[in-house]
Amino acid sequence: MHVTFERTGRRRYATIVAPPGREPRRLDPAPGYDDHIPHDLVHYLVEAELGLSRGVFGRAAEGGGGFSVTAEVPGDRRARARAQRRLKKRETSLSRADNGDMAASEALAGLCAIAWWRRGGAQRPAWAEHVPIPPEHAATVDRVLDRLDEAARLWHDLPVGGSVTYTWPHSDPSVTNG
Repeated sequence: MHVTFERTGRRRYATIVAPPGREPRRLDPAPGYDDHIPHDLVHYLVEAELGLSRGVFGRAAEGGGGFSVTAEVPGDRRARARAQRRLKKRETSLSRADNGDMAASEALAGLCAIAWWRRGGAQRPAWAEHVPIPPEHAATVDRVLDRLDEAARLWHDLPVGGSVTYTWPHSDPSVTNG
């Protein structure tokens, strides 16, 4: 599955998932824009680096997730609505089978972002100053930080219309500058 993070505006981005043999799906606007590294990109790298197969992107690869079928998909409105209902049903099924990866992804993505902001000196929310990195997660967070450094360098330099694409579950990117 290809996962693309596209800069769609001055302070906006989209996340596009394209599983093999399925129509691409998109989240636009995606949550947590950051000039240096957007929230969904942190999630992706945490899940890929740590092998979290039932997080946001593992679920998307299995046909779930909160991504919508893109408007460019051929077919009538009713067909797209049926496809969205099937996606929602699939996500419900995957949620029931969750082995804790989604919660781990959420927690570790937050901790990794905080550690990266602190280490890189990037502008960060004031609340992040007071959140400790628990000792039991320190090695895991450190393992992801180099990937975040690489992704942040790529993301920060993208023009509007540019994108970074990964192939799930790998963390080696390709870049398109619009």
